[in-house]
Amino acid sequence: MLFLFKYIDDLIGKGFQWYVILQLMWYASATNVAMALPLAMLLSSIMTFGSLGENYELVAIKAAGISLQKAMAPLVVMVSILSIGAFLFSDYMLPVANLKFGSLLWDVRNQKGAFLIKEGVFNNSLPGYSIRVQKKDPDERTLHNVIIYDHNTPNGNVVLRAKDAVMYKTADENFLILNLKDGVRYEESSGDKSNDPRQRLMRYHFKETTQKFDLSGFKMKRTDENLFKSSYAMMNLKQLKYYKDSTAKLSDSTVKTYDKVLIPMLRLYSMNLPVTKTSVKKVPEYKNNLLEIIPDNEKANAISYAQNEIRSVKEIISTKAIEKTDYKKAILRYVIEYNRKFTLAFSCLVLFSIGAPLGAIIRKGGLGLPVVMSVIFFLIYHIISQVGEKFARAGTLNPIIGMWIAIMVLTPLGIFLTYKAASDSAIFDVDYYKQRFLKLIKKKP
Repeated sequence: MLFLFKYIDDLIGKGFQWYVILQLMWYASATNVAMALPLAMLLSSIMTFGSLGENYELVAIKAAGISLQKAMAPLVVMVSILSIGAFLFSDYMLPVANLKFGSLLWDVRNQKGAFLIKEGVFNNSLPGYSIRVQKKDPDERTLHNVIIYDHNTPNGNVVLRAKDAVMYKTADENFLILNLKDGVRYEESSGDKSNDPRQRLMRYHFKETTQKFDLSGFKMKRTDENLFKSSYAMMNLKQLKYYKDSTAKLSDSTVKTYDKVLIPMLRLYSMNLPVTKTSVKKVPEYKNNLLEIIPDNEKANAISYAQNEIRSVKEIISTKAIEKTDYKKAILRYVIEYNRKFTLAFSCLVLFSIGAPLGAIIRKGGLGLPVVMSVIFFLIYHIISQVGEKFARAGTLNPIIGMWIAIMVLTPLGIFLTYKAASDSAIFDVDYYKQRFLKLIKKKP
């Protein structure tokens, strides 16, 4: 549904085949695994242990001398395997899915709208032609009172009018054929003499003629996927590390070029002679301003030259600063994507450590309270992770901290809930708080 809401404007009215839309939805679903898998882990763990607690099976397990930690051990192993699978998915399969989805979406967005003739409206979809049909039969092939403006002729416009027409496509659907009947062709051309400003209008009456239109531009053409491989989300760990190190080297080289560019521009004053050590020693001393040692007839030229040099230096520094900022942003994106590969796996472990003890504490199975609790904790995780990633992209927070802040915040909560569940805590027991409240009311009188 999120995919349809975001890209419905790019899909409507372009005549795509059903499998193109299905491909887009398939690749988009792969990109949503990063959100779906942690939520599924949290919800399933709450439902499982909530059902065990509701049916007093956890009580039976503990009565048999098995602690909650031992009962959770097989599931911890299984969740660890799923987390490793999530890491491998994000490192190998997700970049490919993003590449397929990005390249296909690019072609979909650049695709022309489907050629559709409506009654009483000029259609300009075909390059160089304007077509108007007064009436269409229910078979969508027979047309009445057709007007075609051809703007492709060098001398002027060509207009075709026909009472009836039959429309069909060739077998390969590369051309549209209009079989026009009982019509007139109006064509403008220049006069016989080149200096004659008057033009000639010729009329051709025809019983039947055929007009052919090229439809190859309405077919979707696939772009080379290699053009999209340099994007951040379409790389694995090895590629991200390589591009990060390469960008860091370029950023460092930008700083090192400051001296080479700026030192030749340093001058004491405007003179034709080059500045050497001996010439520098002969410069007389001045008390307040460097202009004191410059002759009066050369001060204006010296000031003008200095101003031009300052402008050049400012432009160079500004250009280098922008270049340095762009490199810094690129490095941040590489670091963010690099850490994202690991956060998906660890988020599954952390949310399981929250969901399993939480289900044992609330002792409710099914799709009622577990769904509410899982949505609440997942929203907390998702909001913290999104805020941290946003700050990391802006450069206001270390990218490693920004990507791991949600896991760092929720890990102590998972440890706390595991401890409470192992000690049979009533932290989420409504009856416990109800009894405490009733005791408090009885004590007051």
